[in-house]
Amino acid sequence: MRFDVITLFPELFAPFLVTGVTRRAFESKSVDVRLWNTRDFACGNYRRVDDRPFGGGPGMVMMIEPLVRALNAIREQRQDMAPVVLFSPIGEPLKHAGVEHWSNSVGAVLVCGRYEGLDQRFIDTHVDCQISLGDFVLSGGEIAAMALLDAVARLQPGVLNDAGSHQLDSFNPALDGLLDCPHYTRPEAWEGVPVPAVLLSGHHAQIERWRRDRRLEITSAHRPDLVAQARAAGHLNAQDEAVLRHLPGAL
Repeated sequence: MRFDVITLFPELFAPFLVTGVTRRAFESKSVDVRLWNTRDFACGNYRRVDDRPFGGGPGMVMMIEPLVRALNAIREQRQDMAPVVLFSPIGEPLKHAGVEHWSNSVGAVLVCGRYEGLDQRFIDTHVDCQISLGDFVLSGGEIAAMALLDAVARLQPGVLNDAGSHQLDSFNPALDGLLDCPHYTRPEAWEGVPVPAVLLSGHHAQIERWRRDRRLEITSAHRPDLVAQARAAGHLNAQDEAVLRHLPGAL
């Protein structure tokens, strides 16, 4: 798959693409990332990409013409109609299902806004999808684009050392959409606090039950909406429900 990123700051992506385990996806081109500097498509000596908003008000607005030129150059090179994604506060919150969708797609054109935003005419004419990371505002879309690319890259075959590792992540359907359980490693006791004995027992069925119980406990405490979704989908069995009934503030 291929992601073309329209950004005023392509240099922000340079260390991201060569660092950590996800670099395997970018280096192998299983997730092919191409960066397009918006300023390269601006006119004049100053390569201006923004101007004051009509109607007044603070801040600047990204101009439509450099964005359209950048998009046209991408379209000519790609020879397809990959969707155009804008990172925006009004977008749909990015969740695991969305990441899975993009990880099995042809990719997209990712538009990283800056300043007060983009000229609305570009959004109305060219943007197919808007994505939000949450109810807060970033200085630009670059961090959001990297978050999407990272989440997509780690789902690609051969990226993680253990091919099944991501299936045990929080929100994954393999865990029925629940949050993950606590994890422990050496030393077995640290400042008088031991690792839970069941994890040292070697009884795999008991270990898996303990982990399931902790997932239910943590999800109930922090994201009860996910428990409700798992219940509505029929993913909770009688033993799960018994665990939930004995929790404080039982659902």
